[in-house]
Amino acid sequence: MANAIRALAMDAVQKANSGHPGMPMGMADIAVALWSNHYSHNPSDPHWVNRDRFVLSNGHGSMLHYALLHLTGYDLPMDELRNFRQLHSKTPGHPEVDVTPGIETTTGPLGQGLGNAVGMALAEKLLAAEFNQTGFDVVDHHTYAFVGDGCLMEGISHEVCSLAGVLRLSKLIVLYDDNGISIDGNVAGWFGDDTPKRFEAYGWNVIPAIDGHNVAAVAAAIAAAKTADRPTLICCKTIIGKGSPNLQGSDKVHGAALGDKEIAAVRAAIGWTAAPFEIPADVYSAWDAKAAGAERQATWTALFAAYTERFPQQAGELLRRMSGELPGNFDASVAAYIAACVDKKETIATRKASQNAIQAMAPVLPEFLGGSADLTGSNLTNWKECVAVRADQAGNHINYGVREFGMSAMMNGIALHGGFIPFGATFLTFSDYSRNALRMAALMKIRSIFVFTHDSIGLGEDGPTHQSVEHISSMRLIPNLDNWRPCDTVESAVSWQQAVLRKNGPSTLIFSRQNLAYQERTAQQVADIARGGYVLKDAADAKAILIATGSEIELAVKAADTLAALGVAVRVVSMPSTDVFDRQDAAYKASVLTIGVPRVAVEAGVTGFWYKYVGLEGAVVGIDTFGESAPAPVLFKHFGFTVENVVATVQRTLA
Repeated sequence: MANAIRALAMDAVQKANSGHPGMPMGMADIAVALWSNHYSHNPSDPHWVNRDRFVLSNGHGSMLHYALLHLTGYDLPMDELRNFRQLHSKTPGHPEVDVTPGIETTTGPLGQGLGNAVGMALAEKLLAAEFNQTGFDVVDHHTYAFVGDGCLMEGISHEVCSLAGVLRLSKLIVLYDDNGISIDGNVAGWFGDDTPKRFEAYGWNVIPAIDGHNVAAVAAAIAAAKTADRPTLICCKTIIGKGSPNLQGSDKVHGAALGDKEIAAVRAAIGWTAAPFEIPADVYSAWDAKAAGAERQATWTALFAAYTERFPQQAGELLRRMSGELPGNFDASVAAYIAACVDKKETIATRKASQNAIQAMAPVLPEFLGGSADLTGSNLTNWKECVAVRADQAGNHINYGVREFGMSAMMNGIALHGGFIPFGATFLTFSDYSRNALRMAALMKIRSIFVFTHDSIGLGEDGPTHQSVEHISSMRLIPNLDNWRPCDTVESAVSWQQAVLRKNGPSTLIFSRQNLAYQERTAQQVADIARGGYVLKDAADAKAILIATGSEIELAVKAADTLAALGVAVRVVSMPSTDVFDRQDAAYKASVLTIGVPRVAVEAGVTGFWYKYVGLEGAVVGIDTFGESAPAPVLFKHFGFTVENVVATVQRTLA
């Protein structure tokens, strides 16, 4: 069974002339131990609610996963393995969720899969605490992750594994491929950690020194891990490229095709006589998990039917939440809250407006799972009724600690698991720490909501290390990531509404530290906020268009009033989400940004992005340097965010 994986991996990499055969060949026996003895899944239904989750954090070894999916009976025919790493195949170079049946998360950037796995295990624990009843453990599954040396070198592994230990995520089992080799060679020169002691220090259950090529030993270790009251690391000593007579144990087998000569030597060494991409019938039979998977799911379905009879409300709610559908009263509740914001006309910081929106939505969204990277009192992502998640306490608000990257990767895992809408917060400038997890969320098209406060030089005295300048523009460059920077309470409420409604991708919600003035709108203007950009203040025969976001809307409106007094009619466009605005039809966009009318953009950030909207003939009032340490009003004046400068910029543009 293990040699089938080795053969498929080396043949697929050879045919593609690229890939990583070493890890699949080295971890093949570990895969047999897990998938044939412990892994609870149903190849005929990859989305079965109570399946175990399997994460290949060392995703470069993707052929291991593809071989397992094919052999156990998923809808992944041999032709797809032959088409490894080719355009539009179901076997891309690294595993991608929603491309290949049975893949739970997209991996490749090392360590992030481990972070996703921690998030999945946390989601399982919280759902079990909420929905299980005595005799009815309808949420009861494990999360397994394969990791390599590279995953454990990445700093994110420390962030998430430390938190996993504190939260005692006992359903998380990580199998470490300890082969001592990375792309640059033997890791002893740069990775000398005592990994077992490291994980013991995190509070994990550690099973050290397992022979990773002894299926029975690995299977026994997994069985022992299932009885632990904390997460488990199983340290499996392996030989990378196991079975390759001339290359095993070296970096030569890590990331390149073996070559025809070595492949022939492997076949001889392991006694594999089948032709490339052919699997003997008895091996297929040994691997086939369809019947066992159907039986597992049928047993659970019967349990869930009895649960539904006894606890119909909880059963319906669990299924709704796992499907990702929102409660039936969500739309009406949020509409009522937005109307209340219009009536109240508050001038407050948008971070506070965000908290108010969370407070309004949380009662109708039990799937809300909030949190912050040790800045709850500043980010304001808590609400009155929220309960902190602790090792011995289920809740709906996570203190992630100072772990921005770990938080974001865990949120992605929570979203992928299902049952929750995760949101987590930090200062906007620290989005840099978590940026790759934002990118992965966008790539995977999942509903993670990333909250960023203290969004510009407006945070003041903390200075340039904390003042975001380039961050918003750079995040707007990430495909499929919706970025919202609202200007007041109403736009903040709509931003939250749209982030929750969005099922096919993540959102960032970007809020101010300082108070922002309420803006008057008609009912149609309120409705148009959801389109990403709209006319906030119009003028007959407008000679110029001012485009602004967030804290600069108030400045643009005041500048427009001054220009009007000078006889220059100006339209003000609020564009809280350029990403959403760009998806509108051409007619709507032209109705907002009238073709041929000069434009000036105003935002307290770098200027380059905005030329997309103002053109070379337009102008941008922005900041292309780092900030300074001073009170916010002083900084805005120092960097030219004044009515006088905006007015002068419009006048120059019209000259």
